[in-house]
Amino acid sequence: MAELLDRLGRPLGSVRLSVTDRCNMRCRYCMPEDDYTWLPRSSILSFEEIDRLAGVLGTLGAHKFRLTGGEPLLRHDLAALVAMLSRRSTASDLALTTNGLLLGRQAAALKAAGLDRITVSLDTLRSERMRAFARTAGHHEVLEGIEAAARAGFTGIKVNSVIIRGYNDDEVLALLEFARARQLELRFIEYMDVGGATDWSADKVVSRRELLAVIGARYGAPVELSQASDPRAPADRFQLADGTVFGIIASTTAPFCRDCDRARLTADGTFFLCLYARNGIDLREPLRSGASDTDLTQLIQSAWSERTDRGAEERLRVEDRGALYQVESLRADPHREMHTRGG
Repeated sequence: MAELLDRLGRPLGSVRLSVTDRCNMRCRYCMPEDDYTWLPRSSILSFEEIDRLAGVLGTLGAHKFRLTGGEPLLRHDLAALVAMLSRRSTASDLALTTNGLLLGRQAAALKAAGLDRITVSLDTLRSERMRAFARTAGHHEVLEGIEAAARAGFTGIKVNSVIIRGYNDDEVLALLEFARARQLELRFIEYMDVGGATDWSADKVVSRRELLAVIGARYGAPVELSQASDPRAPADRFQLADGTVFGIIASTTAPFCRDCDRARLTADGTFFLCLYARNGIDLREPLRSGASDTDLTQLIQSAWSERTDRGAEERLRVEDRGALYQVESLRADPHREMHTRGG
């Protein structure tokens, strides 16, 4: 089959597979509220259904799959799904993003099942800050999870840190030192106004420019690395004089929509063409109503070939920019939540 391109010439190359909308943290940039509307359990795709859709997506060019949530390790026996996906020849890169709380007890099984890469979210090195910001006392478990992933044989482990002014912007250098000492690749992420980020405001965003200035003042100007090996990767990568590599995902101030080849499949089978998209395509109903792989292929192909989404760029042009959604809107449609569509 010829390469599937959208209206802007972007291929379908990467898919984030959400396996649950539940999470065992309540980070303020994603889940700051006390109550949420959850997807009905009967709507959640089985592993076999996820695997089948991944196979269809693979025939259309998707070769990178990332398991996400919510917190994906809350899904019972996730290693079984990893084993299914890893057997597919089209899945050349199989990754997981996790908050790390449950990683310590599952890392070895995930590696044995065929998982290629792991990214762990770690926004602070201070346990008391994590307790206040994410409403969990599990900071030690996250650190243990990172260590367990290394012991299990994972290499190139990445750590994601969302930097928010007034919360953890004073830890930029400490986080970089933490990653460097453990041979992890740190990726700083700008605070985004998506999904459940109801507390978002522009003044809380620590930009790519500011991050580079802080790092440069301490270590000297970082050298930007070529993206030749993965030109559609979301992070701009930089190297310090001693060889330390880190990345910055500047989705808020310097969007990369022009290169975005990512789609998202929610845990209940809704296919989103963009993180900012207001609506998705329901794949669960045809899947459970007897649609053939050919039928599903045509449905996805038709949607992607008409894709023009440039959500982050459109948000950048908004004057008096605030949170994308308010609480009432999120409760009316939980698919708008970041923890539902696998940010």
